[in-house]
Amino acid sequence: MAKPISLKVLLSLEQASAIVDETLRLARENDLQSLTVVVLDAGGHQIALKREDGSGIIRVQVACAKAYGALGMGKSSRDLGEHVADRPLFGNSLSVISGGRFATVPGGVLICDSDGLVIGAVGVTGDTSARDEFVAIGGVRSVGLISSPQESPGVG
Repeated sequence: MAKPISLKVLLSLEQASAIVDETLRLARENDLQSLTVVVLDAGGHQIALKREDGSGIIRVQVACAKAYGALGMGKSSRDLGEHVADRPLFGNSLSVISGGRFATVPGGVLICDSDGLVIGAVGVTGDTSARDEFVAIGGVRSVGLISSPQESPGVG
């Protein structure tokens, strides 16, 4: 009998679920509005997603766009927004190329392992973008992984 094929998992369901849960716990602790949180693997596939009661129905797409854009360009959605701020044609092109799965406001945070390898991203939406980013960073840190960015300026 052939040995079953095994895939190497860099970001597990257990880690992704813990990131989502800690992000939401931090949101409640800091009195944020209702959030939607998604964790994507390095290939842009959803591992875990939760939408709190009261979080709008389009928030799933917004959270995914924050995380997917960060993965696609290799920088947080905040850094991405700064990168395209004076290049609106480039920003519009990225949106078209990605099929609209691209957001340039804080809340999309890269997830890196101890070697700095990007293994996924978390996207958070529902409150101000800076507060979304703040709790996303806390969620990543809670499982012993490294976030990029490592802190959210002016929050917390």
